[in-house]
Amino acid sequence: MSGRIEARLAELGITLPAATAPVANYVPWAISGKLVFVSGQVGIQDGKPRYVGRLGDGMSVEDGYAAARLCGLNLLTQLKAACGGDLDRIKRVVRLGGFVNCAPDFTDQPKVVNGASDLMVEVFGEAGRHARAAVGAPSLPLGVAVEVEGVFEIE
Repeated sequence: MSGRIEARLAELGITLPAATAPVANYVPWAISGKLVFVSGQVGIQDGKPRYVGRLGDGMSVEDGYAAARLCGLNLLTQLKAACGGDLDRIKRVVRLGGFVNCAPDFTDQPKVVNGASDLMVEVFGEAGRHARAAVGAPSLPLGVAVEVEGVFEIE
């Protein structure tokens, strides 16, 4: 379907990646009432992990930001599937949870997860502003640098 959000993605030069299948026993998204819960998305691009490594241990904040943005794109892909292909059904981004694979002394998790947060505001405008957590983790699935999950309100 084409609509306001699809037009905004095109204006931003964004093409959503193909949806990735879950890597364990869970579903990529679940709807409860007017909320869509999207499972944690990692930086998979073209079927392969794109940003592998640890922040503060050889990986820059800029690379982490790009990894979080890719996670955000993968969130949007799953969200589009949950909405039957119509991203205009999104009323607002409620919450994002970001997990950063990092060294114990790394403290810039919020700057890294901004990659996903900034994307949501670019795409949805004021409706993209959300509550958020950005936490460090000693490791993440597939060795990726970042994982982001989200909760979205739909009409």
